[in-house]
Amino acid sequence: MRVMDKQKLVTVLGPTAVGKTKTSIELAKALDGEIISGDSMQIYRGMDIGTAKVTEKEMEGIPHYLIDIKEPTESFSAAEFQMLATELVTEINGRGKVPIIAGGTGLYVKSVTHQYAFSEAKEDPAYRQQLEQRAEEEGPNTFHARLKDVDPVSYETIHPNNIRRVIRALEVYHVTGEPVSSSKDALPEESPYNLVNVGLTMERDILYERINKRVDLMLDAGLLEEAKCLYNNGVRNCQSVQAIGYKEIYNYLEGRVSFEQAVLELKQNSRRYAKRQLTWFRHQMAMDWNDMTAHREEKIEEILKVVAGKLAER
Repeated sequence: MRVMDKQKLVTVLGPTAVGKTKTSIELAKALDGEIISGDSMQIYRGMDIGTAKVTEKEMEGIPHYLIDIKEPTESFSAAEFQMLATELVTEINGRGKVPIIAGGTGLYVKSVTHQYAFSEAKEDPAYRQQLEQRAEEEGPNTFHARLKDVDPVSYETIHPNNIRRVIRALEVYHVTGEPVSSSKDALPEESPYNLVNVGLTMERDILYERINKRVDLMLDAGLLEEAKCLYNNGVRNCQSVQAIGYKEIYNYLEGRVSFEQAVLELKQNSRRYAKRQLTWFRHQMAMDWNDMTAHREEKIEEILKVVAGKLAER
């Protein structure tokens, strides 16, 4: 298929707090686009502050999709995201508009841009059961260290507490002999779309300052009260509240840490997550990176010109 025959798709990617929301909205206004959230937690209703969910005012009239589509007690997967987002990409192109996926959940976004074949993923249920038992015996940090030699990219990008993904990465390596992070079977090298990836980055010290300030603003906006409401409504031991911003507050609500310690951990975990996001995107997504440390308005104008040019020339 010629590139000009392919459906258009733009992504705006990068670490938390780098400015994806504003950049994607400016792109949508300039390109007559519509935005698909590429965030695995903004799908949940009632989890607005902790996920930095875009507000109606911030949307500036641009349609946004895959926000508030699940109850916080429901599970959600990359495969389900792929199905819903792929349908939306087709619908938006069908209206003559440009779909823009904006978010920081790398696997979700790439499952769409490169149409990950989830059904073809290699499995070994017996080996997985052994890994689950070892994880329980060894604890998260020791078990996570098993990834260091066999899949260093996954070791850097998967949090030790995300036992399910650690187990999956080890299982794939066991079955295929290849790291899941570089599996050619799992992720085709070429996208089926006329794809333009926009990467946003920032000087680390400035990004970390923005993350710390964002946490303070979330607390001022009522993050504690939002988490208390979820907790009091029985939203516990669910996928949704394992998200950064909720699990730390839950630790405070359950008396495991002081409020001050919970806030420190929330900021620290957010900074670590940003580092993992950058590592993942740099290894997994081919894109031009845009440093948003200073002169943000000018940088956004430059991005608009580059994206419009790339879409037009193909």
